[in-house]
This record gives sequence, C-alpha cells and structure tokens, in this order.
Amino acid sequence: MGATTRTVRLRPPYLVFIGDQQDPSYAKTGFGLVDWRRELVAGQLRFGDKPVDLGVPDMDVEAAVAAGAKSLLIGVASVGGVIPDEWWNIIVAAANKGLDIVSGLHGRLADNSALAAAARESGALLVDVRRPPPDLPVGSGRKRSGKRVLMLGTDCAVGKKYSALALTESMKALGADATFRATGQTGIMIAGEGIAIDAVVADFVAGAAELVSPDNDDDHWDVIEGQGSLSHPGYSGVSLGLLHGSQPDAIVVCHDAMRTSTLGWPDYPLPTIAECRELGILLGRRTNPAVYCAGISVNTSELAESARGPYLKQLSADMGLPCVDPVADGCEAIARRLLVPA
Repeated sequence: MGATTRTVRLRPPYLVFIGDQQDPSYAKTGFGLVDWRRELVAGQLRFGDKPVDLGVPDMDVEAAVAAGAKSLLIGVASVGGVIPDEWWNIIVAAANKGLDIVSGLHGRLADNSALAAAARESGALLVDVRRPPPDLPVGSGRKRSGKRVLMLGTDCAVGKKYSALALTESMKALGADATFRATGQTGIMIAGEGIAIDAVVADFVAGAAELVSPDNDDDHWDVIEGQGSLSHPGYSGVSLGLLHGSQPDAIVVCHDAMRTSTLGWPDYPLPTIAECRELGILLGRRTNPAVYCAGISVNTSELAESARGPYLKQLSADMGLPCVDPVADGCEAIARRLLVPA
C-alpha cells in the first residue's frame, strides 16, 4: 500500500540528554547508543541528585557545541513517553544553539511552541523517531520468503535489542546473511531505519511488522528486535501484533536474571522463562505453524561474576536450549542452533 520503513538520518556527534533520570532501566536509549555507537557520542547532559551515568563525559549545551556536537538526543524512555516539563528549557536552549533535537518519545517535538520557534530561528531539525510512516497496511498473514527470528521478553527492558544486535553479529561471524531489524526508537537510531511499533495504531501493528521484515533471499535471516512482553499488563498488545506480523521461524526468549516483578507494575510477577517460551510458540503458530525456540538470552549483569556461568549452565540444562548473556558471551551458541537447528 505504498508504506515503507522510515529511514532516520541523524547528525553526529550526539549530546545524550539524561536529565535527572535515576533508573537505568528507563535510560536504555542512552545506554544503547553508548554501547553500540560509542564513536558517535560526544557526551551526556544530566543534572539532579545521583542521575544515571552513561560513562561518557558530562557536558552542558555550551560545552557540547564547543566540542562539535550536532544533535541533542533524548536518552530516556519513561512510562508514557512524555518529556518532563522541567526539561524543556534545556532542550529549547540546545535548539537555540543550532543542535538538532532527536526524540524517541511519543510526544511531537514541534508541539512545543518555544522549541518550534527556536528551531525555526536557528535552523535546527526536530526529529521524532517514534513517528510511523503513513498508510500502513493491516497484516496480511501472507507467508514471506526468507527466515526470521524474533526476540520475545519476559518483560520490558530485559535486553531484547541487545540480544538482537549481538545475535546479528554472531550470525554474520558464522558466515550467515543476517540483518538487524529495528522496531523501537533506540534500535532505529542505531540501525538508521525501522518502524517504532509501539507508536503504530493497533490495527496496523502486524502490517507494520510485515514491512519491517519483507520478502528476502531464502537463506537470509532477519533478526527482529522485540517489544514489550506477551504477559505485560500494559504492553502485551504490541508484542502480539509484532509476533503475528513477524511470522518468526524461531524465537529467542530474553530475560533479566534478577527481575522478579514487572518493571513499573510491581504487583505483577514475571512469567517464568518456560511460560514465556510456551506462550510465544502457542501464539506464534497462528502465522507460522513451524515456529520454535532457538535459545534463551539473559541479562546477568547484576549477578556476581562467579555466579553467571553456573546460572546459565543450570538454565540451559533445565530448558534444553543454549542460554547466553549476549553482552558477556555473545550469541554464537544460539546462532549455531538457528543455522543448524536441532
């Protein structure tokens, strides 16, 4: 129907705006940029008591401009996707200095009249990454050529993007033709293209997922970034639409080893890894009856180093699947199972 994935072109170097955010889970956009495109990040702008630290130089707007920064990227993704009122003065000041403003939140930057005026005066660009293309289709359910693997999470912010990026690297290292497919704001910033699935009108989520992963060569793998969780009390709808539209040949379950309740919804315990796997396969069979689980990807960063290996070994024995930490170990074991499935 004429819709395509939306290519985002950003001007580096970036000043990553963290503000007074204190929860690293909500600063995943900033961490993702630093971890996967560190060479493009000039520094971070943060304030308040004990804000998140991305491990890059602290800068204010003036220092960033002097250092050659071209864009201010909002590096947080809070519940609801709203920019706090107290941040706008700094963002407007950055636009006044000619920095492009890049946001992956739900609100439109140009809706702030002071920011829009500053951008017009300085020539700065206002880039809303979470703006889906027009004329998205309803999902067709049509079988597409090529192969696909989708990251499914037990919760939000458990490492689905990192797992997809690491798995893409591992598959390429083994000689496979693989492409990372972005479905969230940070992934789009890293890949340069994609569709922010959680900004799509509900009826068109599956159709958008089909566009993210189009027909391809029979031996080509699309490694698709997951969103939310099928068991999430707030975000399950986007996860199901993405699953149906992706039509994955395989899923990878992503989990945080220390997470026990849903992030931001403490009254909701997490599903087990086994429950997530079984639910993903059950629902995934609607559009791909042959879907299987290729492995488990776990964020073990808060485990003691001595506990990480035994934890993953026991989990692998319990699940009968390769289990890895994508940052510490890479995803070669899962990649091998995908390329030569058991």
